[in-house]
Amino acid sequence: MNQKSMSVKRLVRCAVIAALYVVLCLVLQPFSYGAVQVRVAEAFCLLPVFGTEYIIGVTLGCFLANLLGSTVIDVIFGTLATLLACLVTYKLRDVRIKGLAIPASLPPVIFNMIIVGAFEITFFFSDSAPTAAMAAFNAVTVGIGEVISCTILGVALVKLIETNASLKKIFTEE
Repeated sequence: MNQKSMSVKRLVRCAVIAALYVVLCLVLQPFSYGAVQVRVAEAFCLLPVFGTEYIIGVTLGCFLANLLGSTVIDVIFGTLATLLACLVTYKLRDVRIKGLAIPASLPPVIFNMIIVGAFEITFFFSDSAPTAAMAAFNAVTVGIGEVISCTILGVALVKLIETNASLKKIFTEE
């Protein structure tokens, strides 16, 4: 294969993941937005273990999903959390615990707990003056949703792709 066709495949994967992220968020809107959320599309935050194109695809998908379904504040801070999470997830791509990509699932949990939960929700969407207890509560509620999305669904998605030859070819072939 030549360099051009390799980059086209990566671009297509990037675009497909961005589109799927948006569709999942909008179709599952009641679960995708708010202080207590399980954003199923966040499972895609683990896809950078398969290549850098997924960092762009997931971040773009998050940006567009927030632009269409949330607030300008979430477009900024939610997208930032996703970008940082995907970058660190990529760095942890080869680290496994008992064959599972559990370490790669932790950056989305941590960045979203801090940026979206403790900061964004506490300072921009609370009805009263922000407190440390409120920030901790918001961080925990966002964290629970991220554990479900990333550490459970995302790790399962990575394992499925890694163990299925057809899926592995689709997600990783240059």
